[in-house]
Amino acid sequence: MNGAEVLFFAVIIIFAIIIILYAIRILPEYDRAVIFRLGRAIGVKGPGLILLWPVIDRMVRVSLRIITLDVPPQDVITKDNVTLKISAVVYFKIIGPLDAIVQVADYYYAISQLAQTTLRSICGEAELDKLLAEREKINSEIQDILDKHTDPWGIKVTIVELKQIDLPQDMQRAMARQAEAERDRRAKIINADGEYQAAQRLSDAAKIIAENPMALQLRYLQTLNEISSTNNTTMVIPVPLDIIREIGKSISK
Repeated sequence: MNGAEVLFFAVIIIFAIIIILYAIRILPEYDRAVIFRLGRAIGVKGPGLILLWPVIDRMVRVSLRIITLDVPPQDVITKDNVTLKISAVVYFKIIGPLDAIVQVADYYYAISQLAQTTLRSICGEAELDKLLAEREKINSEIQDILDKHTDPWGIKVTIVELKQIDLPQDMQRAMARQAEAERDRRAKIINADGEYQAAQRLSDAAKIIAENPMALQLRYLQTLNEISSTNNTTMVIPVPLDIIREIGKSISK
């Protein structure tokens, strides 16, 4: 075998190795391959080892893991004419790799644009109080709309969360004043309720003492005991209430 034949076989072997390396693909568990043969989609392969026909086959790799999409802040005018900036985050995953590649040119860009317009539309139909108090309901509405529109693309929207709601400075001050007034109102109500309960208890105690005069005498003795237990220089001489009443009667005559 001369040198020319050796070179020829070496070129053939190198060419065969290149073809084999091109034909063999290894996909992890979370990836799938959409195969196009001469421009025609023939199916989805993977995971693991797959073989491609050199030159005539083309592979598009698609991840099945959940993808996180940040929706940039959007200018929204609410139903009660308050201008806000609202941002969100969308979590979605591909459940139909073939549709995600064939039905839409760029599914990530398409979902991003759809999420922005849906966010402005849904939040613009709600009042400010609803946006702040019913965020879970707003999230669910946006998710349902996105999931409905992306279903033909083989995409499932799993979670939508409003990430941040930026209020104007004057609105923040107004809400702070409102919250402070609400706290003052609750404090006054609690204080008034406490005074009412105390007055009610005193009224009940007065009724009991009126019905049982000896109860007042016992309370009098208990008070004397409390005073005598403290360290002080005051001398307390207990006088029966009957004597005090008699003295009072004599004085009144």
